[in-house]
Amino acid sequence: MNRNLALGLLAALAAALIGSGWQIASRHGVTTTLGPVELAALRYAVPALVLLPLLIQTGLFPQGLPRRRLGLLVLGGGLPFGLLVMAGMQWAPAAHMGVFGAGSVPLFTALGARLVQGEPISGLRLAGLLLVVAGLAVFGASSLADAAQTWRGDLLFILAAMVWAMYTLTFRGSGLTPWQGAAVINAWSSLLLLPMLLALGAPRLLTAPWTDVAWQALGQGVAAGLLGLVTYMIAIAKLGAARASLSAALVPLSTALGAAWLLGEPLGAGTLVASGLVACGVALASGALGRHG
Repeated sequence: MNRNLALGLLAALAAALIGSGWQIASRHGVTTTLGPVELAALRYAVPALVLLPLLIQTGLFPQGLPRRRLGLLVLGGGLPFGLLVMAGMQWAPAAHMGVFGAGSVPLFTALGARLVQGEPISGLRLAGLLLVVAGLAVFGASSLADAAQTWRGDLLFILAAMVWAMYTLTFRGSGLTPWQGAAVINAWSSLLLLPMLLALGAPRLLTAPWTDVAWQALGQGVAAGLLGLVTYMIAIAKLGAARASLSAALVPLSTALGAAWLLGEPLGAGTLVASGLVACGVALASGALGRHG
């Protein structure tokens, strides 16, 4: 195994584990003392401040990066994506994000690569896409009794997966290093968040226990906003968009198990079966098992 491949695989694994932790932390935050706007402020402002020296060198408009590509990066990897997830967490459990959100990313990534870049979908990849769809259907059927309460969150998770897949496809070829990408995306997300903060405020940051704010600042800002974004961009750079999205195979089950342990969310047979189907489907749909994937 060459060094680039090993580094890419480690980065993908780290991104998956950080992603699961972020989903669980977000669900805990919006169901206890904080709201989506407060979590978004911590998620983007903290890493933006940490990476400010790098941003000064890179600039808000990096040289050679088309404005359209910059907009797609911020839309898919920045504030719009984060708000979709955090708003969805108000209506649906973390396990739903693991399956509908992370599980859909390779599906949309493969379809996007086919439509935009003309990347062929082989027999194995097609089988993987069908397995992902089957897993989503099994999970949807098992959650039918709660659909009246959770459908809004599930829809937002699927939309979040679509824009994240767009970000996955856009970052490669942007010319940015992972750290530059994190600096630019978090800076623009913080700027986009300012009008919301001026209009709505973030009162819960002042009323919530300081321990909750501190833990969320660590989980949202440092872990997810900084390390999670950088490790995923490293995975894209070293493995390619399709193989980097393979990291999503680990997220449904790890999020479901973590949410059951830490948040007391129910862990039914339907969730386990769906997570298994999605994981297998992701492994195939990502193209990582193909010679050219």
